[in-house]
Amino acid sequence: MTLCLRIIFFLSCGSLAVAQDSAVQRSAASSYERSGSFRSDQAQQPDRHEARLPAQEPAGLQDKQAFQQPLAWRFPELPAEEPRFPPEFELKPPVPADSVTVQCGENSVRVEAKKDLLGIGKPILPSDITLGGCGATGEDAEGQALIFESELHGCGSQMMMSEDSLIYVFTLHYTPSLLGNSPIVRTREVTVSVECHYLRKHDVISGAVNPTWVPYDANKASEENLLFSLKLMTDDWQFARPSSRFLLGDVMKFEASVEQFHHAPLQVFVDSCVATLIPNPNTVPRYSFLGNHGCLVDSQLTGSSSHFLPRTQDDKLQFQIEAFRFQQDHSGSMYITCHLRAAVAVPVSATNKACSFSSNRWSEASGSHQVCSCCEMDCGSGTGSQSTGPGQWEQETSVGPITVKERPLR
Repeated sequence: MTLCLRIIFFLSCGSLAVAQDSAVQRSAASSYERSGSFRSDQAQQPDRHEARLPAQEPAGLQDKQAFQQPLAWRFPELPAEEPRFPPEFELKPPVPADSVTVQCGENSVRVEAKKDLLGIGKPILPSDITLGGCGATGEDAEGQALIFESELHGCGSQMMMSEDSLIYVFTLHYTPSLLGNSPIVRTREVTVSVECHYLRKHDVISGAVNPTWVPYDANKASEENLLFSLKLMTDDWQFARPSSRFLLGDVMKFEASVEQFHHAPLQVFVDSCVATLIPNPNTVPRYSFLGNHGCLVDSQLTGSSSHFLPRTQDDKLQFQIEAFRFQQDHSGSMYITCHLRAAVAVPVSATNKACSFSSNRWSEASGSHQVCSCCEMDCGSGTGSQSTGPGQWEQETSVGPITVKERPLR
């Protein structure tokens, strides 16, 4: 009986010790979870009823797991996706914006620029576009357009010339404003050249005009119907002299005339005459023996017998000059160039006359001698235009070469 009680006591004590050991282990595990590691003084004790193992080193901090080789696993790559397009897709070619029109007038230009200048549905600001620096002069509200008007020589235009045209070039310049403080733009800078072409040989008239001047075509037709002539005549004044050779002491006889064809009766006048060595009347040496609107001064200057013959026909005027030659010129060759003028029904006057000097007085070929009094002064303004007035025409005519030789001695 006593043996049985001892066995039961030992069994109870063993169970209690095992329970205490289990509690100690649970407390140590809980402490590890809180601290993350085991301490040396908290190492587990071996079970009292288990065989003791050989002594081992106390457990320290847990070593991190080291990988001997890199991981070979990777995230899978996404499969390439082919782009899909519409079966019949085509890029539309850009269509140029037809937004500028020009009207060229006789002396001005009108340019219209649509507010949608670039054709993108974005209206421009009127302050952003100029015609050669000139702002818009108007606006077409219905047509949504800006209007620029300028003279042909205004708004920075440039004139160019071709063989048969005058070209005025204007520049329409658009500079878009900034879009606030943003670094982007939705339009671009645009420069458009605008040209007006005019024919050089014809008048450009937009409407009916009643000119106050004699039209060029009318002048040309009149010239073609007028034939001025200056020629040497025979001694009897009946024929043109076939030879232009003279000797000193001879008289050179000239006849100025105008053939009028379809014109009303005309009078011919010789306003001036000059002798030169070559056909150019502005060279030297030169001898002006007739001038001041019809004053024959050779006789006054040299005492010769040169004079106008009395006028017998309005369309002809005759005068004679004693032959002469230039000093230091051994050729004896010269040209006579006269300024002829034809007029319709003009009275004899200080500028329409033919005066000669003889016996210390002046006489006029038509008998109106009083008009010659200005030959000692100035008889009027000079001439030289194609037409001095309504119903008057002018032309320079030359005769030559005329050769004057010395008369041989016997």
